[in-house]
Amino acid sequence: MGIVVQKYGGSSLADADAIKRVARRIVDIKKAGHDVVVAVSAMGDTTDDLLDLANGVSPLPPAREMDMLLTAGERISMALVAMAISDLGYTARSFTGSQAGVITDSVHGKAKIIDVTPGRITQAIGEGHIVIVAGFQGVSADTKEITTLGRGGTDTTAVALAAALEADVCEIYTDVDGVFTADPRIVPSARKLDRVSYEEMLELAACGAKILHLRSVEYGRRYGVPIHVRSSFSQLEGTWVVNDPKPSAPSQGDTMEQPIIAGVAHDRSEAKITVVGVPDKVGEAARIFEALADAQINLDMIVQNVSAAATSLTDISFTLPRTDGQTAMTALARIQAEVGYDKLLYDDKIGKVSLIGAGMRSHPGITSKFFGALASAGVNIGMISTSEIRISVIVDENAVDDAVRATHTAFELDADEVEAVVYGGTGR
Repeated sequence: MGIVVQKYGGSSLADADAIKRVARRIVDIKKAGHDVVVAVSAMGDTTDDLLDLANGVSPLPPAREMDMLLTAGERISMALVAMAISDLGYTARSFTGSQAGVITDSVHGKAKIIDVTPGRITQAIGEGHIVIVAGFQGVSADTKEITTLGRGGTDTTAVALAAALEADVCEIYTDVDGVFTADPRIVPSARKLDRVSYEEMLELAACGAKILHLRSVEYGRRYGVPIHVRSSFSQLEGTWVVNDPKPSAPSQGDTMEQPIIAGVAHDRSEAKITVVGVPDKVGEAARIFEALADAQINLDMIVQNVSAAATSLTDISFTLPRTDGQTAMTALARIQAEVGYDKLLYDDKIGKVSLIGAGMRSHPGITSKFFGALASAGVNIGMISTSEIRISVIVDENAVDDAVRATHTAFELDADEVEAVVYGGTGR
């Protein structure tokens, strides 16, 4: 049989009993005749605890040393899981990201994988071992320094390993039973999706759904890796993320077309910056966004107002990760004299709510129903952004839950059966 790659998140490895349960699950796959490679996250809240410790020691820790610190959490997990597997009578070999051949660029804190050279993994598999890899980390091709992939990066490690090893499947184990039409912590009646397309999952992940890391879905789509999202706390079938989400042989009663809406996602991790009074001249917007690009800041929604006829000035607003807010403000302050804008406004009390579905492209009336649901819930809209399969709005952070629930109900996504189960943790 082929290779199965699995990923276990922090909530699945929260304590010694949880680690033993995960080890038994891994061994069961080995007993079934598969070769098994496992990517593990840090236990429970270890990463958050390490971040708090670092910030208590230094108000501005060096990025290199922060990566050296944070990778310790995954190294602890990999060794403990290997020990638990050994107690079950099977041999396991644990590897750090660099030992496993995860090669990245040199950006500390949010490095990107540029190659995977799994020589030591394939050798260990050939010798009959179960392989445990520390997720979330790699080694820079240029500097040879240890790097981290950003929060949730173990998902990306797992899918990258699955692609490099040509695995049959990459199983992402979490604390819910799959991908739901909304976060079941906010909408207990959310429905589990049996299958979802890479395209829809990309939008869900980009819009705040914590079930899968965005870059892991991008990696899976690029290399055609089937991703199975399921719970480590149950034996239920989860959600398959694949190219074609339609069943190959529809059963009686199945519809021939995809559902219109895949789900409602939300994100409270963003901030909004408005550059006020930008001269409406060629090249001014380019200078603003070049400064942000040089600061390694990823932007999400961007809106430029129509310039005032009397002043020929315009405002440019955009959203970005809240953690990059101060860096962005500093970068923009440096070019104020050059661009000649009036001032900067910063707002980190916002949330994003997004409606996602590939069926939206061929169904009119989606937008009006979405905005009608928000209006009926008394939710005011600050910004709007759309793609072919997504509509996103910025709202006050205190209105996010109401907006998600109203939208979910308006599009008849609520399940008729029992409520969704959240087994523990925060969703990754």
